Amino acid sequence: MSRYQMTGEAVPGMPWQERPAGLSGAPVWRYTENPVIGRNPVKGVARIFNSAVVPYGDGFIGVFRGEQTNGIPYIYLGRSGDGIHWSFEEEKIHFTDREGKDAMPAYAYDPRLVKVEDTWYIIWCQDFYGAAIGMAETKDFKTFTRLENPFLPFNRNAVLFPRKIHGNYALLSRPSDSGHTPFGDIFLSESPDLIYWGRHRHVMGKSSEWWESLKIGGGAAPIETSEGWLLFYHGVSGTCNGYVYSIGGAILDLDEPSIVKYRCETYLLTPEEWYEERGFVPNVCFPCATIHDAATGRIAIYYGAADSYVGLAFTELSDIMDYIKKHSVVRDADTDPGK
Repeated sequence: MSRYQMTGEAVPGMPWQERPAGLSGAPVWRYTENPVIGRNPVKGVARIFNSAVVPYGDGFIGVFRGEQTNGIPYIYLGRSGDGIHWSFEEEKIHFTDREGKDAMPAYAYDPRLVKVEDTWYIIWCQDFYGAAIGMAETKDFKTFTRLENPFLPFNRNAVLFPRKIHGNYALLSRPSDSGHTPFGDIFLSESPDLIYWGRHRHVMGKSSEWWESLKIGGGAAPIETSEGWLLFYHGVSGTCNGYVYSIGGAILDLDEPSIVKYRCETYLLTPEEWYEERGFVPNVCFPCATIHDAATGRIAIYYGAADSYVGLAFTELSDIMDYIKKHSVVRDADTDPGK
C-alpha cells in the first residue's frame, strides 16, 4: 500500500497503460499510441495542443486550444468516453458576461480547467493590452460566463488550485513581458471572491539546471496529496537552435503553497519522440492537465507536443512522489515566501 494518498474520487474509467517492461528509473512513461490528438482535428482548426480535461459524467470533457487555420487560437469544447478518443464542437466556446452579453476574447490559448466546489473554472491567456490572464466559469458546459481578469498585463500560465486555502481561492501564474518572455518565475496569489487578488508570494524561479535555466511556468492543476501539493510544471532551456520545453515536478506545502518542500532537479519528461521534437514549434512537452484516481494512485498527464499534438503520459503516486523527493534540490529562494 502506498505511503501517500491523493484527495479526490475514484476514476475507474480513466486512460491507463501499465509501465513498460524494462523501463528503469524513469517515473513517467508515454502512451504507446501517442499522439492522442493529431493535426486538423476539426473543421477550421489546424492543430489542438496545450489543452485541459476533467472527468465528467460517464466520461471526460475538456477545453482545447484550437489553432485556427487563420493562425488565431481560441478555446473549443471536446468530449470523450475514454479520455483518448475525442470529438470536438466545430464552434469555439462562446463566452458571455454576467448580463448575457457577448464577451469573446480577441484570442485565447493554453486553457486550464479546474473544478472548485460545484463550479468549473477555465483559465487561459488572452489579449488585454498585451498578454494577460482570462477567466470564466461554468456549471453545465453549456453556458460560459466571463469573470474579471485577475491581473494586469503581462501574465501567462495561470492555474487555480482545486480547493480554497484558508477560505481563499489560490492561483499560480507567471508574470511576463509583452514578448516571448525570455524569463519567468511562478507566483501565488489569493482572492476571496475571484475579483480582488492579493497576498502575492513568490513560489519558485528558474534554476541552474540546464533544462529549466531560462524560465518556468505553471502546468496542470496541483494535486492534493498527504505530503503536499503535487505540481507538474514546465521548464524551458535556451539552446543554439531555440527553446526546449520539458516537464518538471515539485511538492508544495499544503497550508502555505508558496513554500516549496521538494523540487526535482531532473526533468520528468523531455522531447524525445517525433511528435515532441517535430511540429509547428519543435521540442515542446507542455503539461496542462492530469486525471488522477484516488483509489489506485494512478495519474494520467495530458501535455502539448511541439505545439501540434496532444500527448498522454502516465505515472503512479508512490513512484512520482518518491522520485521527486529523492532528486530534490530546494534553494533558499524557493523556501522564503517573501522573496
